[in-house]
Amino acid sequence: MEHAKTYHSAELAHPSGDLVIEGPVTPETLESLHFHEDLIAFRQPEQQHKAIVGIARLEEGRILIARHEDTIVGYVTYLYPDPLERWSEGKMDNLIELGAIEVIPAFRSGGVGKRLLQVSMMDDQMEDYIVITTEYYWHWDLKGTKLNVWEYRKVMEKMMNAGGLEYYATDDPEISSHPANCLMARIGSRVDQESVRQFDQLRFMNRFMY
Repeated sequence: MEHAKTYHSAELAHPSGDLVIEGPVTPETLESLHFHEDLIAFRQPEQQHKAIVGIARLEEGRILIARHEDTIVGYVTYLYPDPLERWSEGKMDNLIELGAIEVIPAFRSGGVGKRLLQVSMMDDQMEDYIVITTEYYWHWDLKGTKLNVWEYRKVMEKMMNAGGLEYYATDDPEISSHPANCLMARIGSRVDQESVRQFDQLRFMNRFMY
């Protein structure tokens, strides 16, 4: 399928400073901006900056950012699932993963994450995709937020709901390993029934195993 990308942006007033929420942004734009040193959830900031530039270069890759002046203070990534994960086994060209979402602590309240997801879904092309995200409690900043796993899970679910993602059951062993982990997905309005069936098969691959 053709991975067309249409840029959208929105402004967001925030107590820590006004933001521009925009994307999908080009690799060149990402390279030209400063990447905030507090973006450390997945790897060191310099490495993560390179990683999102790499994702933006992928045909299906999408990066949306929250920008304060010339500094990236938050981002969300979309790309094909990791080849080692079950979600890639169907080789579905219309299934992409919300792989990471991160906002620095200074901007974490005030709906920045929700706005990133809402602007993501402004692109009509997203109606052609099944968008999934896998939430694992060991990626969550429980210490920094002082929330327990269930409180954090509630926050994550509300944020994902803002982008139209909903809870879906699965027998994936990693997700099933802790009750706070979950699979969420958004099925675009133009996704065909065969793709939905394939997605259901990926969700429940162990149903006939004893």
